[in-house]
Amino acid sequence: MDPECSRLLPALCAALADPGQPVADDTCLEKLLDWFKSVTEAGSSLQLLRDSPCLVELLLQVPQAPGLSPRVLAFALRLAGLLAAQEACFQFLQGELLSGLFGEAGPLGGAAWMAPTVRSGWIQGLRSLAQHPRALPFLAELGALDTVVALQGDSSLFVASAAGQLLAHILGLALGGPAEGPPGPPACDWPASAQAVVGHLEEALSAATAPRATQALHVLTTTFGHCHRPWTQGLWARLSPLVARLLEKDPVPAAHPLVDLLLSVARSPALSSDRGWWEMAARALGSLRPAHAGPLALGLLTLQDCPQALSAQAFAVLLQPLACVLKAAAQAPAPPGWPAGPEGDAAAVATLLSSRSACVGLLCQTLAHLELLQPLPQRPAPWPQAPLLGAVLTVLRFCNGSAVPAPGSDLGGHLCAVLAGCARVQRAALGLLGALYEDAGPPELVTQVFAVLLDYLRSPDSSPTVLKKAFQAALQWLLSAPTPPGGCAPDPPAQPFLGELLPVLQRRLCSPCWEVRDSSLEFLTQLAGHWAGQAGFRHALLASEVPELAWQLLQDPESYVRASAVTAVGQLASRGLHATPAGPECPGGPQKGVLPELLGVLAADPEGFPRRAAMQVFARWLRDGHAEAADAERFVARVLQAAGRDLDWEVRAQGLELGRAFLERALGRPGPPCPDAAAAPEPAAPAAQALRAACRVGLPEFALRALFDCDRPVARAACALLLLLRDQAAPGLSLPEAGPAVAALEAALQRWRAGEQAQPPGPLEPEAVLAVLRSLDLEGLRGALAESSDHVERNPQSLLQDMLATAGLRGDNEADCY
Repeated sequence: MDPECSRLLPALCAALADPGQPVADDTCLEKLLDWFKSVTEAGSSLQLLRDSPCLVELLLQVPQAPGLSPRVLAFALRLAGLLAAQEACFQFLQGELLSGLFGEAGPLGGAAWMAPTVRSGWIQGLRSLAQHPRALPFLAELGALDTVVALQGDSSLFVASAAGQLLAHILGLALGGPAEGPPGPPACDWPASAQAVVGHLEEALSAATAPRATQALHVLTTTFGHCHRPWTQGLWARLSPLVARLLEKDPVPAAHPLVDLLLSVARSPALSSDRGWWEMAARALGSLRPAHAGPLALGLLTLQDCPQALSAQAFAVLLQPLACVLKAAAQAPAPPGWPAGPEGDAAAVATLLSSRSACVGLLCQTLAHLELLQPLPQRPAPWPQAPLLGAVLTVLRFCNGSAVPAPGSDLGGHLCAVLAGCARVQRAALGLLGALYEDAGPPELVTQVFAVLLDYLRSPDSSPTVLKKAFQAALQWLLSAPTPPGGCAPDPPAQPFLGELLPVLQRRLCSPCWEVRDSSLEFLTQLAGHWAGQAGFRHALLASEVPELAWQLLQDPESYVRASAVTAVGQLASRGLHATPAGPECPGGPQKGVLPELLGVLAADPEGFPRRAAMQVFARWLRDGHAEAADAERFVARVLQAAGRDLDWEVRAQGLELGRAFLERALGRPGPPCPDAAAAPEPAAPAAQALRAACRVGLPEFALRALFDCDRPVARAACALLLLLRDQAAPGLSLPEAGPAVAALEAALQRWRAGEQAQPPGPLEPEAVLAVLRSLDLEGLRGALAESSDHVERNPQSLLQDMLATAGLRGDNEADCY
């Protein structure tokens, strides 16, 4: 421990034990515990107590101090457990001190026990303490196990959860053994503490109440999830009959934690080979209600070694809600390729769908589960792509009112009423529809996919979130559409969809809802990035008003929309699809080019999002060799001049990224060119020419200013750029001295370091820049900037001083402000 910390610690311990002193907040106490933990991990807890006897005094005084803050009491309990985690220190503290803290003489029997903070501290202290076999007899002497069991039903969820975890930990400590080998001793030979915990679990699983069973299931789930030792086989063999009995009840009690336990057992290497477990899982799929059987089915289907019969059963259970939807829509309940399931399951799902909340919740769950399962390599094979697509389209038709229910079907009529306009189900179904694009399907079904998507994109009833999902799904299906040789247009049915999509997009860009305009611009950006090379798409887009509308949205009142418009216009410009005065598609349009307009956004937009978007567009243009950046020096100089005055740190950081891209280009290391780039990258330049080019655009000045930026990410990026400039733009380059210029630049550096907005005397000369760069300790600065911003205040000495200042005991009576 630091000598200064050793000096401050006694006063702090005295302040903590004094009920009359102001109490430090929870954050400071938590940091203090973290510091003690680091000290004990690095050395001996017993030596710490010998060097700092004030800690022992604190632990002795806390239980006896009336009116002490519950926070300090909880801190003392956790500190005692932390120290006693080492066996030597446990023996030193065992007796009056630990019993006084954790036994009846401590907070356990007093008014302080009413505070959840104290109960939580008591559990956490015992959890830290129970790290060695000597702790088990101590817990038995205290009678702590009964208290922990009772705390499983605590009104505080945090306390109840911690109590269950402590029981699982005690069980693991008592039965701990080798990681591999035989299952271990029979249950009758288990230690007394293990017998006590298991006895409690047996009693809870046999209880008629769901809360007691839930507590036991949580403990077992934690145990099997964290411990895979051989003794878990004996534990499961002893308790699995009681778990199986839960499945015989109707309804199954504690169904959700039961599913968690079954999946925890399935993922345990020590237990998953048990044949009886797979039989129990199959029984559970048939016994649980659909809302709980679905998560179990998904968990089983994600296992690598799930038996084929069980996998088929799980998949059938997962698909049952969609089978009911198909049946309600006058379609065959089991179309070709659709897994068949027991009729009882289908009847149960149909009953569940009769309730609005249950219907929506179950359908959303099923659709989300299938979306998660679709990309997994262990998904069922063959995958019923066509039936699934048909089912999802049917759900979407029920939601927009275009589905035709089966004649005389009560369920069909109910679904028409319940699902009409239900945004939750629409979002879930569109999410799954977007995920199913990889396997496509029959052409006639793909045509239906595009038709349904177009309906949702056209519908004025589509909410902004549903519309965003529809745009995402449409983009995924468009990107998967094959393109014939020659690349003139995508294959049907994507081509008709594209033709009808642009008028829809045009209307959406004029929507009064800003979220819709924003989603439409994002979709346009991605669509143009992929289809800009297709002649048919280019012609249709240029013949529409979409590019001009995107341009007009640069003036949108909502900053998010302006940012998306900047990105869209930048993408269209890079592909030659933007609205310009010279373009025949926009006669009489704006009299400014794209670059001046976006520079105007960077210089004048009052919000940060559009300015950041402009910087990203400029960087992409430079890397791709776009025509607007053909004169790279003039382009970069204009952008850096505007970015250097920006108050948004992200804009300044992106200016440095732009400068780095320019420097790498000047060094002959450009990024991958854009396929439609209008200008080829410049040839590689010698190092000295790269440095002079950087000076001409003002890059060294921009980076040197940013080196002293108050925002750390900007300063880090500037340091990295200057290191690149020094080491690669002029490695070993000998330039003549430029005394006055160097002195002037160093003077400007001093003013920038002090936060002044000083201007250098004229353009910077390469000689002066190189001399200053070689004089700066950029490596040292990079190391300093890599540290967290509170590395000084985070040290333990500062923490102790702050806590003493809070108590009014620090000599200068001042706290560190940070």
